[in-house]
Amino acid sequence: MSVSKAPADRKVILTGDRPTGPLHLGHYVGSLKNRVAYQHEYKQFILVADAQALTDNTDDRGKVHRNVSEVALDYLAVGIDPKVSTICVQTWLPELTELTFYYLNLVTVARLERNPTVKQEIGLRNFERDIPAGFLTYPVSQAADITAFRATLVPVGEDQLPMIEQTNEIVRRLNRLADREILTEAKALVPPIGRLPGIDGKTKMSKSLGNVINISSTPDEIRAAVKKCYTDPQHLRVEDPGHLEGNVAFAYLDAFDEDKEGVQALKDHYVRGGLGDSIVKKRLEDRLQELLRPMRERREEYAKNPGEVWDMLRAGTERARETVAQTLDDVRSVFVTPGWKP
Repeated sequence: MSVSKAPADRKVILTGDRPTGPLHLGHYVGSLKNRVAYQHEYKQFILVADAQALTDNTDDRGKVHRNVSEVALDYLAVGIDPKVSTICVQTWLPELTELTFYYLNLVTVARLERNPTVKQEIGLRNFERDIPAGFLTYPVSQAADITAFRATLVPVGEDQLPMIEQTNEIVRRLNRLADREILTEAKALVPPIGRLPGIDGKTKMSKSLGNVINISSTPDEIRAAVKKCYTDPQHLRVEDPGHLEGNVAFAYLDAFDEDKEGVQALKDHYVRGGLGDSIVKKRLEDRLQELLRPMRERREEYAKNPGEVWDMLRAGTERARETVAQTLDDVRSVFVTPGWKP
C-alpha cells in the first residue's frame, strides 16, 4: 500500500484500547475508523493497554493476555497499517510504570476520587469502598501513557475529557517543579460521531453488557444481532406512525449508511406510518454485512499466522521504546538523586 509522506513536524496522537474482549462497532465508530485516517495525517501510537485492563481483571489475567492478540487482529482487520502506525503493548514498556510512580506524587487521593470518569466507572462496577488502588489511580497511569509518547492530541469521547484535564494538571505540576518545560499539555480530539448505543437500546454499546456487534462477527451473528435491535416499542402495526428517538436501527443507519438521502426518506416514511421494522432492519443488515465482510476476511488471513502478529507487536513496542525512554530520562532528571547513572 502506498502511503503519502507526512511532514516531519506532524502532531503526535496516542490512542488505544483495553484488551478485555473483541472490539465492536462502538469502537469502530468512536475510534477505529478515525485511526485509519489519522495514521496518514499524524504520527500515531496505538497502545494495547493490558496493564490498565488488569486494574479490574487481576483475577482473570488469562482473558487479558488472550485478548492482546485479538485486539491486534481487529486493528489489522479495519485497515490500521503497522508500518505507518506504531502498535505497542503497555506491559512491555516498563518505562510507563516508572513514570506512573513519579506522577503519583503529583496528585492527591481526593483529586482522584473527584474525577467524574473514575466516579462513574466505580459506580458501574459496584466497587463502593472496595476500590482496587490500581483502578483508582488509573488516570495517573493514563497520564504516564500520554506524556511518555509526547502526545499532543488524544482522541477521546466526551466522558473521557476529565482524564485529559487530569493529565494536564500533572504536566503543569511537573513543569513547575522542574522550573522548565519538560512535558507538553495534550488536547482532546473528540470524534464527530458520539457514542453508539447498544443493540438493546442502552446508552452504551458495551462488552460487559453483551449488547454489541463485534468487528469479527459472522454473517449469522450480524443477522441475529440486527433482529434484536431495539426500535420503537409503540410501533405495533405497520400502519402506525413510528418514532425515531431511541430507535437503535435508525441510529445505526445514521452511522453506517452512506446514502443519507435514502435514510432520510426511510425515516420520513417510518414517522408517517406504513413502514415495518423488518424493512428497516433488512436495510441495516445489508449495510453491516457489506461493511464487516472485508474486515472479517482480512482478520481471518492475519489469524492464520499468529506468530507474525506477535512479531508485529514486538517490533512496534521496540519503536515505541525509543520515544518513551527519552521522556523517562527527562522526568527522571527532576526526581532521581544526583549521581545515578543508568
